[in-house]
Amino acid sequence: MLLRLRVSLPDRPGGLGQVARSLGALGADILQVTVLERETGRAVDDFTVSWPGKVTPDEVRDRLSAVPGVRVEGVWPTKDLPGSAPDYDLLMHVASEPSRGIATLVDALPGLCGAEWSMALAGDVVRHASLGAPEVFELLEPPLRAATRAADDLRLMLLPVTTHGLHVVVARAAGPHFHRAELERAARIVAVVSKLSSVLPTPN
Repeated sequence: MLLRLRVSLPDRPGGLGQVARSLGALGADILQVTVLERETGRAVDDFTVSWPGKVTPDEVRDRLSAVPGVRVEGVWPTKDLPGSAPDYDLLMHVASEPSRGIATLVDALPGLCGAEWSMALAGDVVRHASLGAPEVFELLEPPLRAATRAADDLRLMLLPVTTHGLHVVVARAAGPHFHRAELERAARIVAVVSKLSSVLPTPN
């Protein structure tokens, strides 16, 4: 199965290699490593791994947490295949059909962000929603700029699309809170799509 692991580890020579060796010893095949931050003597990395057979997030967390100095911040399934270019694919789709730009963005964001669902809201009206999104969602105090928030059991990214009078909501139920690097990436994608698209999606 394909998993994403978010790991905090000491930022010192050999630290990353120690985690990689531990994953290898557990039978995981590392497909990709993304460095999210390096500060205050620690690094936060996302590992995309192929794990043989079925394994629960708790089992992965327990095994990796045995490595000295390592903290596992999240383990969750992913469909983001390393080596693909989903950002560029999204932008190509939007450029070829800009009138559906926001709808295309909303459909693509869960896969891009390792999330369960997303939607575009105009006030309390759902303009477009991806598969798995609730039919109704109340966004209290919509932010003026991209932000993260927790609501019930969800981790949220809230992304204003000022050119369209919308807020795009991205929700993750499994895994950790969205990292600021994820928020910045999503905000840039939204900004480009908003420039490329010119027509509001019709309510679905």
